[in-house]
Amino acid sequence: MKKKERFAFVLDYFARHEPAPETELMYSNPYQLLVAVILSAQCTDKRVNMITPPFFERFPEPASLAAASREEVYSLIKSCSYPNNKSKNLLGMARVLTQDFEGIVPQEVSDLMKLPGVGRKTANVIASVVYDKPALAVDTHVFRVAHRIGLTTNAKTPLEAERQLVRHIPQHQLAIAHHWLILHGRYICQARKPKCDICALTSACKFYQAKTKK
Repeated sequence: MKKKERFAFVLDYFARHEPAPETELMYSNPYQLLVAVILSAQCTDKRVNMITPPFFERFPEPASLAAASREEVYSLIKSCSYPNNKSKNLLGMARVLTQDFEGIVPQEVSDLMKLPGVGRKTANVIASVVYDKPALAVDTHVFRVAHRIGLTTNAKTPLEAERQLVRHIPQHQLAIAHHWLILHGRYICQARKPKCDICALTSACKFYQAKTKK
């Protein structure tokens, strides 16, 4: 199967079986999603969703978070991974957002990346999920799934993988493709024990084909 055919097969399958996937992070506005995505780095969405309700009750908008102390923030997020670093990033993000963007989460990836703690992946998530921009966030799940299936070739970094995927996924599907791939990686194509026996993409998957030839 050629790469063009592989992309067509995978995208067609997801479009038919997962027409409206959504992030599993709980949020009510762009600020809340931004906080949740920052917290989600190397942390489960389930854990983040436990942390954010009391966090947003204490800091309902960027200005209140910007005025907080690091100790206050840490006390609310200490059960997630890397709470010290995330406390610093959340405070920095809120202060820059308040000072430079009038407390409004920007739409453009380049502007989002000016916020402390916001890398390209986080910026792409916000741009695509909140503002429906044609951006594709590559996290560990997307990176792994794309490589295993054969959608990417020899991509060494998330940015390389993103560039390869963007070349082959229609622009109108970029935002939704992130959800398709991340959910597939979370529940089917898992890191340690991929569930190939229940995967519907095996006929197009390089990993499965190589595995069955052994």
